[in-house]
Amino acid sequence: MNAAISVEYLRKVYRGGFEALAGISLEVPRGSVFGLLGPNGAGKSTLVKSLLTILRPTACRGELLGEPIGHRATLGKVGYLPEHAAFPGYLTGAQVVEFSAGLAKVPRAAAKRRTAECLERVGMAAWAGKRVATYSKGMKQRVGLAQALVNDPELVFLDEPTDGVDPEGRYAIRRLIESMRAEGKTVFVNSHLLAEVEQMADEVAILAKGRIVARGKVAELTRQGHRYEIRTQGPVPLSLREAFAAKGWETAGDRVAVEAPNAAAVQPAIDALRAADVVIRGVTESRRSLEELFLDAVGANGNLNGKGGAA
Repeated sequence: MNAAISVEYLRKVYRGGFEALAGISLEVPRGSVFGLLGPNGAGKSTLVKSLLTILRPTACRGELLGEPIGHRATLGKVGYLPEHAAFPGYLTGAQVVEFSAGLAKVPRAAAKRRTAECLERVGMAAWAGKRVATYSKGMKQRVGLAQALVNDPELVFLDEPTDGVDPEGRYAIRRLIESMRAEGKTVFVNSHLLAEVEQMADEVAILAKGRIVARGKVAELTRQGHRYEIRTQGPVPLSLREAFAAKGWETAGDRVAVEAPNAAAVQPAIDALRAADVVIRGVTESRRSLEELFLDAVGANGNLNGKGGAA
């Protein structure tokens, strides 16, 4: 079984008739980092909580780690960091993680060892004996990560894992996520930080108004809009502008923009310029960013303001 998550159909309707998830289908490969993106109210947290049966979905057909969603023993192989995770201020960081180990039925003898290992891994070993009330928001988030890993899960759900974390901490968390992938774990990340997701995710899905409006490998999704810009010495001759326009190439002053999947496809434009004795000053390559893809996909579905939905 190559999929850590395989959802054929998942729908969630809240009391009052609001449809938070409108029949989602989704597949997440094992051993990958998967990013779920969407504006506030798109249904991201509702989707994760439904997969974990924290919320009861209205209708659900699918599997988690090869077993039906909701299979109790399989949930013991899952780690979870919820958004805005809160822990009792009177507990120490070590106690928070040990408590989570107990909930996950980690044997007592192994729980202390795993707690120490996980706190070390997230950079909180020196603070393990300090009360949570003395922690910064970023430190609480690190402890949340430690408790999500204490049962050595095969699948980890992280809901806004870098929320409230400083740049150095965000970099450390990205490295942690990459190391989990290297260990063969599957990491499912909900985040609004598109640049970070673009750096670490193998595949992404964009959720808007309870529907997945785009999904796939980051490189494949951003390949649309891949373009080359040719800069010339002086303006492009009028005769070439007309010919280029007929091919769908944009010209403006000393620039020619060609949407093309690879460098070979832009050669005809270069050849035409050279044949007209036009001096080429340079050629630059660009591709659409994940942020641009996100704005296009979400804007087309009328959900940029994030109103009227569940998180």
